[in-house]
Amino acid sequence: MKALVKVQHGDGFIELKEVPRPHIGPDDVLINVKAVGICGFDITLYHETPAYSKFLNPPVILGHEFSGIVVEVGKNVKDFTEGDRVTCETHAVTCGRCYYCMSGKYNLCPERLGLGYQKDGAFAEFVKVPAIRLHKLPDNVSFEEGALSEPCSVCYHALVDIAHIKPGESIAIIGPGPIGLLSLQIAKIQGARIILVSGTKLDKERLSLAKKLGAEVTVNISEEDPVKKVMEITNGFGCDIVIETSGAALARTQAIDMVRKGGKIVLIGHGAGKAEVNLDPLVYKEIAMLGSWSHVWEDWENVLKLMAANYINVKSLINKFPLNEWKKAFEAVEMKKVVKAILIP
Repeated sequence: MKALVKVQHGDGFIELKEVPRPHIGPDDVLINVKAVGICGFDITLYHETPAYSKFLNPPVILGHEFSGIVVEVGKNVKDFTEGDRVTCETHAVTCGRCYYCMSGKYNLCPERLGLGYQKDGAFAEFVKVPAIRLHKLPDNVSFEEGALSEPCSVCYHALVDIAHIKPGESIAIIGPGPIGLLSLQIAKIQGARIILVSGTKLDKERLSLAKKLGAEVTVNISEEDPVKKVMEITNGFGCDIVIETSGAALARTQAIDMVRKGGKIVLIGHGAGKAEVNLDPLVYKEIAMLGSWSHVWEDWENVLKLMAANYINVKSLINKFPLNEWKKAFEAVEMKKVVKAILIP
């Protein structure tokens, strides 16, 4: 089968290769991949900045946002059969016995290995996954939409499980990429006021889309100070919650400056590595700064229900490319020519 492989450490070193079709174990399923999203994480793994080298285990097939059809099931698998339309969590390996696994927080398992960077992923015709991490796609959710259930679940985990957004709270979202735009929609479902989505001059179309999806205000940080704008809108009070999706050090400083006293900052974006950020305001403003990593089973089930009920709009984000045009698709994502690129194997 054809697969997109990170063949070794370093900048680049991705090849579309012919590789063996995976053999499944008794607790696995084999999925014929129908759609797979390109994540910003994949772009970073492509260039492999030092902060990301620890996440990568080459040679490895990339790709972790996908959906497809079950074509083979292991002998111990009871809940899935050939022909099922499915999507899958990114937890390729967890120990199942540690504190985190036993308490339902298996996303934090110290033995966790991620699909698409530590174990072979879904930029391929077929992918092997543990059946325990599968979710059935609702009938009215397409494969392309289903591939975005993973980033939707990342956002759901951050905004619902970690931020605990309450109706009426004011939210600032930093970064109008897929995670920012999906976070916006989930915050709206929670009844929040999305008073700001900020981005750069390259984000003009994304900021326009943010307005269409319900953002009250958008800011091009190349032209306007987002902290000043937040303070202006909130009469100097600041936002109740800031959702930081970019991972940039400057964005974290802005988040600290624009959140109100006693407010919360939730970090979804990562990869900046070591950076100088003054944390003193966390003390004298009593700010809670929280990280959010990945997702768990309940997040996926709730996201799929919301997608089926058309509460989350992912269609407006999608651009499709065949797998053999992966370079064009990667470039389109990197240059912000598209919001979300979907590869079709």
